Formats: sequence, C-alpha cells, structure tokens
Amino acid sequence: MKLDPRITPWRDGVASRALEGLEPAEAYVDPKPMTCATPAAGVHREPNAGSEQMDQVLFGETFEVLEEEAGGWLWGQARRDGYVGFVAAASLAAPGPEPTHRIAAIRTYAFEAPSIKARALGPYSINALVRVEAQEGRLSKVAGGGWITTDHLAPIGVFETDPVAVAERFLGAPYLWGGRESLGCDCSGLVQQAFLACGRSLPRDTDQQEQLGEAIGRRAFGRGDLVFWKGHMGMGFDDRRIIHANGHHMATAIEPLDEAVARIEAAGYGPPTSFRRLPPL
Repeated sequence: MKLDPRITPWRDGVASRALEGLEPAEAYVDPKPMTCATPAAGVHREPNAGSEQMDQVLFGETFEVLEEEAGGWLWGQARRDGYVGFVAAASLAAPGPEPTHRIAAIRTYAFEAPSIKARALGPYSINALVRVEAQEGRLSKVAGGGWITTDHLAPIGVFETDPVAVAERFLGAPYLWGGRESLGCDCSGLVQQAFLACGRSLPRDTDQQEQLGEAIGRRAFGRGDLVFWKGHMGMGFDDRRIIHANGHHMATAIEPLDEAVARIEAAGYGPPTSFRRLPPL
C-alpha cells in the first residue's frame, strides 16, 4: 500500500513509532510532543523559511517532533491534521497543561497585563487552543499568551453550528498558500477552519477533502456544500454563490458559482471535478 507522504511521518529511513510494522524503516522514533508558542507557525517542505509553506500550526496546537535539523528546524507531524514537515524550533515550546478553551473570535489580541491598554500580543486566530488560568473583569489569563477578552473564547467542546457563517468572517483575509489562520488562508485551509470551529476535523488539502461526504449534482448544490476543481475548492454560500479563498481575488471572497466556473475553465483548469455534501453536523 502506497502511503501519502503528506501525512506519513517517514523520511530517509526514519519513521514514527506508529508506522512500525506498516512501513519499513531503519529506525522508529517515539514522537516528542511540542506546542506552538507563537500565533501561527509554518509547516514547511524543507528546513528553511524560504521553502514552500504547506500548512500551519496555530497557537496551542501540538507538533510531534521526530528529528532535529541543523539551523533550528524540527521535522515532525502536526497532530491536528496530520501534516508532515518542518517547523522552526523557535516557534515551539515544551507542552503545557491541556487546553480549556479555543479562540472563538475570528482573531483576538492578548495583553501583557489585565488591561486593554497594556502591550498587545498576537493576534491569535480562531481555533487556536488556550488554557485559562485566571479571570479579572472582562479578561482571562491564558497560559503563555497573556490576557484575552473572555467573550472571544469558547470552552473546549462548545462549537458553532454553521460553517458557512464561520467562513464568512474570513471575508477579505488575504490569500496565503498553506495558510489556515485568519490573517491569511488558502482554499482548503478556509474550509478546514470553518468546519473545525463547528467541531468537525477535516484533512488539510483539496484532494483529501474531495474524498469526504457524498457526490451531488449541480442542481442540488446549496449552502454548506463543496465544489471542487483540480487544485481548488469552494463552499456554497447559497445555491448560486460560493465563498472561497482564491488566487484570483487574492483574498477570501463571495462569488457567483457560474462566474467562478466560467473563469476557472477559461484559465485552463477545466470544469468542476465534483460537487459534494458532507453529513450533517
């Protein structure tokens, strides 16, 4: 069986212990969990900042380290969506206590002191994970991140119910290849984050997400359904429009579906490859 290298922690004869008995390797390594200690950190194809960013880990998310590279880079796997790559060691820290909340606002600042006039840190994006340690007035102290507006937090296990409404809050966010934060995201990152805020974990890339749910016809397409092209996707805003992070607008935008279909086909990428519907939340 050919394993997907994007989500298979194996390279140069070294593999995660989880692959023992499944994939031959010269050495199996026990992953060392570390936590993202910056608002977001890129997961890169190579151990340098100039290489392709394939994914991101957000504040509080776990990155399982398998090898250390010279120059301050760590190779491993993002626990939340399974993506494998390199993360700068300076962005990670030893794991702390388990998170109690997630960021529920599209983005928010943390303050060094329990005052909105104190120095601001961040911003931190929706779905980042935090542990609340104390509360003072309207602000909650989170481990390693300062004081955050309590109204911008949701307890772990409390989710939203409409992924389209979540995606709409990303409108205008710049297009960023490999991005899944509110300051910049790509097409599949937008959909992944919208559903994650509603309690459903999706894989990272377009082709992986196209394997989910059931195929539907164009006439059945509606709010919350997904449309796919080769290398791109969008979410139904209603039966006539989609919301998608795209390289044409270089932002998250709402666009008539028929216009998007015509424009993408004219650009040489062909018609949609499928329309799909995920099970109800």
